[in-house]
Amino acid sequence: MTSDPLPANEGEVAAPAVHAPTALDRKILENFPGLVVRKDLTQGLKQNAVVPTYVLEYLLGQHCATDDPAVIAAGLESVQRILAKHYVHRNQAELVKSTIKEKGRHKVIDKLTVELNDKGGFYEAEFTNLGLKKVPVADDFVRRYPKLLVGGIRCITDVTYEVMEDPKGSPWQIETLKPIQVANANVDEYLAARAKFTTDEWMDVLMQSMGFNPEFFGRRAKLLTLIRLIPYCERNYNLLELGPKGTGKSHIYAEFSPHGMLISGSEVTAPKLFVNNSARGKIGLVGYWDCICFDEFAGKDKKIDKSLVDIMKNYMANRSFSRGIEQLTAEASMVFMGNTQKSVAYMLKHSHFFEPLPDKYIDSAFLDRIHAYNPGWEVAPIRHELFSHGYGFVVDYIAEVLKHLRTEDFSGAYKKHFEIAEEVSTRDQTGFEKTFSGLMKILYPDGKSTTAEVEELLSFAMECRRRVREHILRIDATFKRNEFAYRPVGGGATVRVVTPEELQYPAFAAPPTREAEDAPQPVGGEPSGAAAVPRDSAGPAALPVAPNEAASNTAAIHVVVPENAKGWSYRRLFAGYLAGATKITIRDPYVRQFFQVRNLVDLLHLVYEMAPEGDEVAVHLTTYADSETAERQEEFLNQVVKNFVGSKVAFTWDIDSSPNFHARSIVTDTGWKISLDRGLDLFQRFEGGPLSLEQGSQEARLTRGSEISYLRT
Repeated sequence: MTSDPLPANEGEVAAPAVHAPTALDRKILENFPGLVVRKDLTQGLKQNAVVPTYVLEYLLGQHCATDDPAVIAAGLESVQRILAKHYVHRNQAELVKSTIKEKGRHKVIDKLTVELNDKGGFYEAEFTNLGLKKVPVADDFVRRYPKLLVGGIRCITDVTYEVMEDPKGSPWQIETLKPIQVANANVDEYLAARAKFTTDEWMDVLMQSMGFNPEFFGRRAKLLTLIRLIPYCERNYNLLELGPKGTGKSHIYAEFSPHGMLISGSEVTAPKLFVNNSARGKIGLVGYWDCICFDEFAGKDKKIDKSLVDIMKNYMANRSFSRGIEQLTAEASMVFMGNTQKSVAYMLKHSHFFEPLPDKYIDSAFLDRIHAYNPGWEVAPIRHELFSHGYGFVVDYIAEVLKHLRTEDFSGAYKKHFEIAEEVSTRDQTGFEKTFSGLMKILYPDGKSTTAEVEELLSFAMECRRRVREHILRIDATFKRNEFAYRPVGGGATVRVVTPEELQYPAFAAPPTREAEDAPQPVGGEPSGAAAVPRDSAGPAALPVAPNEAASNTAAIHVVVPENAKGWSYRRLFAGYLAGATKITIRDPYVRQFFQVRNLVDLLHLVYEMAPEGDEVAVHLTTYADSETAERQEEFLNQVVKNFVGSKVAFTWDIDSSPNFHARSIVTDTGWKISLDRGLDLFQRFEGGPLSLEQGSQEARLTRGSEISYLRT
């Protein structure tokens, strides 16, 4: 099968670029031999083959699960050859049929859907791309692979052709049929290998397995991405994510697992989803799939059947639906994905976070069944540099592991560390416990986690459920406001959980049950969005408004800038402390690359705008140079000097070559020192030219989690 030459220009892709494996890549290869693949190979093949990711990686895992460049190159040729020879494209269907007829037998890769011919009492298959219909299929195949009956699955199939004596008989026959999936996933070996990775390493392994480069994701951004895996490992989990276009919301459900199905929200019907009583009670999608994602779920113009909403409410709450007088249960999780058109601040001020949904779904009883609302506006738009070149699991392997973990229950794993406040309602607790359980299965499948790690997931899960509750309150006054709080077992301060947007826009958020005050140090390393707030703390507001830039501030404070937030700017953070200064010194070793120099220029623009006419502010930068970027860095910084000559800002710079140069700060001659743990690099990279909103406004950019201290010198 793999020795036939490729047809000219068919399936060709460029030779794989050479990427030196990182320490993490080598660790993945060592602990999961034969179960990983280099993710950029998948991306390269995807450009030339309209094939689901799990199909490509099934083949790549058989031929390219190594870091040997020669083996990868040879394996990639084999995969290309297999796809070119056996994968059926719609526009080549007649050619493939001819090949089968002439050879008598040919192996094809296509999606098969099977239906029962109730008059004849036998099953018939339809090939999606090949276009063959009513092809007899053996009962044994249907018994082994029941998903053939609902939605269909992609298979490697031997198809034969022989003219039948009976003119009504089909000349096409299916000789062998094998779904494209990993044959076996040993979960015990998976758990043993997981124990060899730190939490940070494991998060990066999973991010690379999903096709993303973890280097460009902070810890909270990783959690916002990994929560999308919960429907695969948690039974009857209901997730809603609304956000801007282009953030990859539905990618994980279209490409990641053969156990999930992505359907358009406008194509949903009760018979298709649950049971078709007019077709002898045929069970719908929920009976066969672990996860069903409704894509493009938002939209006011969609026609929605109110009876479907009612059936879904019952299923999402009780896992049951009816077939005539019979009650049936299913385990499929439901994911609702859609786009938002309004900003977070606008929705908070004028409506609610469910506003983009069709009116019939803006039903408090339906929405209360949602376990978590993932804030899609915090997810960065997909761009080329976010894709991984490293190694990750063959997606079908991790999909099988996640499927196995559906039988586990971690919902109470936090109870030996924390207890939930009595004010929390039962439905809210069920909601965040299912999110917590899913995240535990994903990150700590062996159940081994520290108290701080448990708290990180518990706080995040409670935040996602609180977002549901708070916005139901805006549409249904009969719902009661509940506290979202927990405390350490054995005593300790009660921690109240609020969402980052409540802290960011306090004027627009509904008044909480108790006053939220200063945010504590977030658990798990980087700031996680300032969602956990101690009930009895003292200090400045968690997200203070910038002081008046007309006069110097007198408060020495500490500010936590949340990760993945918008609405922050140098003006908001620095203006009040730079006011009146005639000399400003910046120490930041990481002003080397173009985007870092652009950050510097943004600060210089602020100083320029604040300086009175007729005055001059001297701004000096001390930074660091390395051999790789020194030449370009000098070119960039000298250009900045040239551009500000003759203006109200006199800019100069020099290099500190000390190997211990790490601390970053801004010091003014008015007696302020601003200590910056990330320096000026407070914003995530964004994709957009000079006409983009992000280019012209820092407040439109997503932040990187950071901490800033303002000190009197």
